[in-house]
Amino acid sequence: LARDGFQVGSHLDFALSKNEAMIKNDIGLKSVFTNKGELLKKGDICYNTKLAATLEAVAEKGMKVFYEEDVAEKLVNDVREAGGIITMEDLQSYEVKVSDAMVVEDVMGYKIHGMWPPAYGTTGFAMMMNVLERYMKAKATDENLGLHRIIEVMKHMLAARMDLGDPAFVDGIANVVDNLLSKSYAETIQKRVSENTTFPPEYYLNKYNQLEDQGTTHFCVVDKDRNAVSMTTTVNYAFGSGFMSPSTCIILDGQMEDFVIPILVSSYSLPPAPTNYIAPKKRALSSMMPLIITKDNELVGVIGASGGPYIFPAVIQVFLNHFIFKMSPLEAVQRPRVYPKLKPNTVLYEDMTVYNGDHIKLTEETREFLKGRGHELVVTSVGGIVQLIVQNKVDDFKTVLTAVSDIRKDGKPAYSLCF
Repeated sequence: LARDGFQVGSHLDFALSKNEAMIKNDIGLKSVFTNKGELLKKGDICYNTKLAATLEAVAEKGMKVFYEEDVAEKLVNDVREAGGIITMEDLQSYEVKVSDAMVVEDVMGYKIHGMWPPAYGTTGFAMMMNVLERYMKAKATDENLGLHRIIEVMKHMLAARMDLGDPAFVDGIANVVDNLLSKSYAETIQKRVSENTTFPPEYYLNKYNQLEDQGTTHFCVVDKDRNAVSMTTTVNYAFGSGFMSPSTCIILDGQMEDFVIPILVSSYSLPPAPTNYIAPKKRALSSMMPLIITKDNELVGVIGASGGPYIFPAVIQVFLNHFIFKMSPLEAVQRPRVYPKLKPNTVLYEDMTVYNGDHIKLTEETREFLKGRGHELVVTSVGGIVQLIVQNKVDDFKTVLTAVSDIRKDGKPAYSLCF
């Protein structure tokens, strides 16, 4: 694709037009995403031959060439020529951390396999399901009231996540996770949820300024042997830090913005979370939420999303739509969503026309119900982009995979049905 070229699609066309100044001001980005000084448009062919050479070098020589040899040297030289401070020692000392998945048993009857902190997605997902399950047992099924509850529980989670951080740098993270996943914590949060009203931000026990990360890309894969992958990766903003190495065509990310800096704040502001203070070799708090879902030791689903702060509410709602409320995979993904925030204390609701011409909008009935509970609703034309694969049993000898890629980003699955 990089060497032979690919056709610019609707979303890349949108991202290019939105970031025109950045692209034209960077030598590397300009060399790939413009032609004769003008941005590439939908339908144009985009070539990236230098990235192809970089990827081939890694494929042939392994990661050593990226961290210690030719590619590393080119990357470091490009960054330093642009005024950056990265060194060969920085790349040579970098270590990829590999661990077993975080596994949470009996989440609404399912087993969840996901990421440990500093990603808060798996912990937050399980915490919310523990609370919402208490309503399911009470057979409380009113759809609009259920959405109000989801919003209220999620606001508590948005506050609680700020106590999480990189366990390699912050003591006590395991204890924080254990507390958030405890049944007693779920009971406490349920008691704090009012059926009739929402509350000011301080009610949700919010101690710190909120994380506002960006971007991400997500994909889900299941093969014929039912090996499953749920992967989220990111350069943060659409074009990362806005710098592409001219000699390697690697885009450097903007991940440093996900940390916080220890600063003094006024009495009218919340302080930054100490667990997410910036430090060398530390991983920042993240919204990433790749999940693999099993039941009775069988794969039943793979899910994840892109969209920074939109990831968590998007995955929560799609999971509930399909696995709990039994919507079809397609309906579960395409159904309108809400995105609660603590700063400002609002609920974003979808009202958007997507690339294929469909319109996604929360119903007026639901909007009026939420307003009646005191929620301040704000329209959004962007949201989380969910990828979903589910496996259903046909008989004792056959299962079927159904894949859905979110139309909000003009997504199309490689296969929509596979036996």
